[in-house]
Amino acid sequence: MGRDKASLTIGGVAAATRVARILAELFEEVLLVGGDPPANAPGRRVPDPPGPSCPLRGIVAALGAASSERVLVVATDLPLVTPALLLAIVAWPRAEVVAPRPDGVPQPLCALYQRDIARATASARLQAGQLAAKDLLVELHASYLEDTDLAQVDPGRAALANLNTPEDLARAEALVARTG
Repeated sequence: MGRDKASLTIGGVAAATRVARILAELFEEVLLVGGDPPANAPGRRVPDPPGPSCPLRGIVAALGAASSERVLVVATDLPLVTPALLLAIVAWPRAEVVAPRPDGVPQPLCALYQRDIARATASARLQAGQLAAKDLLVELHASYLEDTDLAQVDPGRAALANLNTPEDLARAEALVARTG
């Protein structure tokens, strides 16, 4: 995208604020990990640990700062994530990690982690320079919400729309303008 995704606005609201507000409606503890989240984003600010700039570093920070034994990690660039999807992930049978897997592609940045097991594994991967967040899921006992499961909680397949390009941002803006 070429700029901080947390501050991208969709429907006049920064992406990080949109995600944090949804989380705050559902959960007691919301952590805003890394970067400089908007001032109006609800939650406790948590700095990234030292290391290379990558999503795995944010996962390690969230798992280290969370008080709950299960930690839902949601990337700031998923501004269309819905309560229905998040609640489905939380309600899914327990595993070391529960994640959506649309079209067979696991989503490590919208996943529920068993804090202690996942933190140890993620920290070891970060220290070893194995930075791909998706590979973390391979090392953990994972349970996935597949396409048929996701269709029940996200029939429009928009909740996991990621903001990687200006076109993605334009699609998100158009969707929010249509649905409110």
